[in-house]
Amino acid sequence: MILFSEIDGKNYRADLRKGIDLSLGFGPGGANPNAFQIPHAVIEPIRVGNFVGSVAAGSGANCDTIFFCAHGNGTHTECIGHITKAHQSVNDCIQKYFFTAQLVSLPLTARADGDKVVNMAALQNVVLEKTDAIIVRSLPNSSKKKSMIWSANNPPYFEPEVMQLFREHGYKHLLTDFPSVDREEDEGALVAHHVWWNYPQKPRKDASITEMIFVPDKVVDGLYFLNLQFAALESDASPSRPIIYPIKEV
Repeated sequence: MILFSEIDGKNYRADLRKGIDLSLGFGPGGANPNAFQIPHAVIEPIRVGNFVGSVAAGSGANCDTIFFCAHGNGTHTECIGHITKAHQSVNDCIQKYFFTAQLVSLPLTARADGDKVVNMAALQNVVLEKTDAIIVRSLPNSSKKKSMIWSANNPPYFEPEVMQLFREHGYKHLLTDFPSVDREEDEGALVAHHVWWNYPQKPRKDASITEMIFVPDKVVDGLYFLNLQFAALESDASPSRPIIYPIKEV
């Protein structure tokens, strides 16, 4: 199946048979990154009376219950409800699922305090395109990100000025391999989140952040078509599965 799209006045085509999955799973047997000292996801057969949802235990079908927190258990997409007093769900805020996207690889800078960040200097040689989404692969890029225990390790994050630039450029969706766009310990300020969603000044309810993705080295920087899939949960965040498709100008 071939999809045609327009980016900044130019026409492109994408082959939907050649998707690249950027998501990391959670649960036994999968790639299991973890953040914020949130317990790993627990997946186990449901137990109701004498019924155990396990064929191996003698039942006719497998039926699991899953206990998780999307923010610490793998790739997830979050909405403005992550930082608002009033409940807002990702399922209500984000109701479009296909976007144009730009993938950029940005180096980390070590600050004087030891923190590693993406700052404005990382973007000095980057040409930002007019797409719906921006996907940031941090450098160096290691496959260890797939199962990284970020908890209590002060992972990298974005300086607020970068988030402001992305917002003002017009991006609605940000995807990153960090567990958060903000510092792990910031006393609840979440400045980069607030800047991205322009909250409370002029909230961007249709904007999203997707964290803990992984972009393989073989995937080149440039323009892509993005399908951002997530469960229809009435929560501020949901496990998600971003799929990108290479596109060519026609």
